[in-house]
Amino acid sequence: MVEGHHGSCICGKCLAQAYREVIQSPLPQPTNPPATMCVLCLEERAEPGFSSPIRPQAFACKRCLRMAATALSRDTDSDWKV
Repeated sequence: MVEGHHGSCICGKCLAQAYREVIQSPLPQPTNPPATMCVLCLEERAEPGFSSPIRPQAFACKRCLRMAATALSRDTDSDWKV
């Protein structure tokens, strides 16, 4: 798990799916409306991001997905890879 602001978290499984869809996808991602606030950084971002299939209102921006992936890949107790 990687924690953001106000107790928001993203697990390794969701992060892997989000990373594949948003960062690694060769297809252009639609830009989210400017009012889309990332639950991890609490900033409004008009960039591609990931909405949880379980909680669509839980949007994570591309920048936070990259930072979370880097943090989780550095965790020696995790076997998560970018």
